[in-house]
Amino acid sequence: MNESSQNNLFINRHLGPSDGEIQSMLKSCGLSSLDELISETIPASVLDMDSLQINAVPIEQELLKELHSIADENQVFRSYIGMGYYGTYTPPVILRNILENPGWYTQYTPYQAEISQGRLEALLNFQTMICDFSGMDIANASLLDESTAAAEAMTFLARVNPKRNQYFVSSDCHPQTIAVLKTRAKPIGIELTITEPKNFKFNDETLGGTLQYPATDGEIHDYTSLCTQAHNVGSYIAVAADLLSLALLKPPGEWGADVVVGTSQRFGVPMGYGGPHAAFFATRKIFERKIPGRIIGISKDTHGNPALRMALQTREQHIRRERATSNICTAQVLLAVMSGMYTIYHGPGGIRKIAEDVHRRTCIVGSALDMAGYRIHHTRFFDTIRFNADNNLFKKAQKQKINLRDYGDGSLGISLDETVADEDVNMLLDLFGAKQKNNDSFGIPNNLRRTSSYLKHPVFSLYHSETEMLRYIYRLQQKDLSLTTSMIPLGSCTMKLNATTEMIGITWPEFSDLHPFAPKEQAPSYQKLITELGDRLCNISGFSDYSFQPNSGAQGEFTGLKIISAYHQSRGDSQRTVCLIPTSAHGTNPASAVMTGMSVVIVQCDENGNIDVDDLTQKAKTNSNQLAAFMVTYPSTHGVFEEHIVDICRIIHDNGGQVYLDGANLNAMMGLCKPAEFGADVCHINLHKTFCIPHGGGGPGMGPVFTKKHLAPFLPDHPVISTGGEQGIDAVSSAPWGSASILPVSWAFIRLLGDSGIKKTSQVAILNANYMAKKLSRHFTILYTGVTGRVGHEFILDLRPFRKSCGITDEDVAKRLMDYGFHAPTVSFPVPGTLMIEPTESESKGEMDRYCFALIHIKKEILDVESGRVDLKDNVLKNAPHTAQHAASDSWSHSYTREEAAYPAEWTRKSKFWPAVGRIDNAHGDRNLVCTCSPIEQHEN
Repeated sequence: MNESSQNNLFINRHLGPSDGEIQSMLKSCGLSSLDELISETIPASVLDMDSLQINAVPIEQELLKELHSIADENQVFRSYIGMGYYGTYTPPVILRNILENPGWYTQYTPYQAEISQGRLEALLNFQTMICDFSGMDIANASLLDESTAAAEAMTFLARVNPKRNQYFVSSDCHPQTIAVLKTRAKPIGIELTITEPKNFKFNDETLGGTLQYPATDGEIHDYTSLCTQAHNVGSYIAVAADLLSLALLKPPGEWGADVVVGTSQRFGVPMGYGGPHAAFFATRKIFERKIPGRIIGISKDTHGNPALRMALQTREQHIRRERATSNICTAQVLLAVMSGMYTIYHGPGGIRKIAEDVHRRTCIVGSALDMAGYRIHHTRFFDTIRFNADNNLFKKAQKQKINLRDYGDGSLGISLDETVADEDVNMLLDLFGAKQKNNDSFGIPNNLRRTSSYLKHPVFSLYHSETEMLRYIYRLQQKDLSLTTSMIPLGSCTMKLNATTEMIGITWPEFSDLHPFAPKEQAPSYQKLITELGDRLCNISGFSDYSFQPNSGAQGEFTGLKIISAYHQSRGDSQRTVCLIPTSAHGTNPASAVMTGMSVVIVQCDENGNIDVDDLTQKAKTNSNQLAAFMVTYPSTHGVFEEHIVDICRIIHDNGGQVYLDGANLNAMMGLCKPAEFGADVCHINLHKTFCIPHGGGGPGMGPVFTKKHLAPFLPDHPVISTGGEQGIDAVSSAPWGSASILPVSWAFIRLLGDSGIKKTSQVAILNANYMAKKLSRHFTILYTGVTGRVGHEFILDLRPFRKSCGITDEDVAKRLMDYGFHAPTVSFPVPGTLMIEPTESESKGEMDRYCFALIHIKKEILDVESGRVDLKDNVLKNAPHTAQHAASDSWSHSYTREEAAYPAEWTRKSKFWPAVGRIDNAHGDRNLVCTCSPIEQHEN
């Protein structure tokens, strides 16, 4: 390879440090090579640097040619399948400036609200939009998909009604929703009755029920009396509703629903063979303290200005652990932002026009079918018709590249969407041998027509021209710190480069426009990508089988534990329900175990942060007859490769359990060691971390599970397109392959790096962490290290002494970093009062040096407080972050200068990121929860 080609290799773009910088950093750590670093970091008992047998296409232009040739194999038919997935037009201003914009897709979850005001406002708009359409009081900032949102509604109602365990599910819900409800109900003792609403009578043992509105076959029912019947006996009603239909239909909140869920996919988010899409969850204000997931609320900052933040954060798993109300990691922020912006772009009139056009064309088709002699199953519909026809019509449609829904009983379904034009209607009528005709008796009955207004807030009426929309998007973007600004070194979260080449394919129509229930033969490109990606991840992890159905890391955990439970039950060991979890585990681990019906037993860690093997042994033996699983994160959440991991796995196996490995930290293991080889039985892999799917402000994510052979038969199945093993558990998400449209990102990442690149990526990730740890260790205590004094890919700074000496906390340091233009590391996890730093392999030596400088300079600021040179309360740390408005104000009463506040480092003079608001009063927001846009009355003047 010539020098020009060598310089053009992707590995040189992905890694932050150059080869020369790598040598310099190694020298500063007292090392001569990357291999020496790895030998001092990873125990010899697990080290495996054999070839992964993954060939690289290391030049980006060549990779895109290969991806194009694969994508061309997909056949994008006109889809009329429906079932919660619809064609939609993503406004180009949203496509280019949000979905394809790293200023939006590289943001992290808005835990640091002062530098997240843009996406928080966008999510507040989303919540407001959902409340308006559903007729409910409060909504969260998105969930994963409609089916899992329906499951969250069921478990939510079980918490509201804890003394009951009977639950009604309407048989005309989408089949994927029924399947996921089954999956989630059984482990926690909820008994489902699945039948038609007319056949079910609520009683004092029924905790609630789920309805589909409109039904899966399109029929619209009036459920008012059913809700009254449920409420009369103390039961509650959850409704899975189609969002667009609510522009014309009477909203569930007006006829008695207690919870409304659904998907916002058809509001400008491509189908993408199943996702990612943002689901919604809305309920009544009386339930605001029990609602699952993230809620964006309005509070105020230290200057009294309105400020947004994530409300009720004490429900996070890392605080509540096994008592968490849900897995809060299950959100789809980027997609919620898109659907909210779609609503703003069209406004109330535009959304109503889209809904009316869809409905009008559906009525034309239904009337024509009726006139042509087809038996129409129902005349009350919004966008979906079910009719009887012989199977030849279904095959004839496919020959014309049209997909209809086949109910399997001699009836077919057709669902229309905003992409269907009059010429498409004419093609359908030709297919059916029908002529256009209107029938006024078809459509929405008068008693179910919407009369209430919606989207009255000014935000939905101000930005309808592209110029104004572009400026609004950009204004919000400027309020947010993303990877386009500076590094985001969050421990356990791997905020690495999401390379543009990896991202390009996701918006190609061959990937974005496929319906997830299209026949497999129409999606050979996806099947090839899924198989190749799965096989390569098996090579990297050592496992043999996999499922891509889980569409978040937390859902991957749930799936892995469900597989373990199914395995034990198949062997007659249904009593195995105990899950051992170390104190160092991710907060999602205990929550996932409880969701699968397991009892959590906590295993202690020693003073060095490692799992206490004696405590583990004792608890494994004590629970040997009931032991189902042990959940372990490796390298540990404390940032070290534990020396005894092989022994730990053996202890679990000797006592009849299975080892579940949380693959969140695989970024430090790729090409260096394989979880399956040192004892793990099942593992979920966070593709949104190690394998470059972007965080998108807090979602999308993917958490596919990988298993050894003995667990493969239990991989999750799907009711529409079979995916699992012969004894597969029921579906865990709406789509067969989860959020399939973002899989090309991880496929491209692995393909661009190949065998040697993957290995070097892990080595440099570990080097970067050790380099920063070494540089900072002269100023801060590094809480945990391995036996040789090395850290893994992340490390923990102990700030607890400063709270004792001068009242400066980890939160103060996190807020002060904003003045330097940086996002904080992970705060108070896994150890309260600490910062956990993970630089990843993508950050340059210069950027890491700047971050270290900021922390070292902040240490000096802390010492000034500690020594009494500056005031305990009026100092740059306690008042951080400092906004431009505050720094430029006429009054400045602080004992330090404006320059010290706003320009603490030389680089901030050249390029300054200003926090949009001052420090936010979280307690005020929780006491006065407001999670929709401010009332219209505030804008009238």
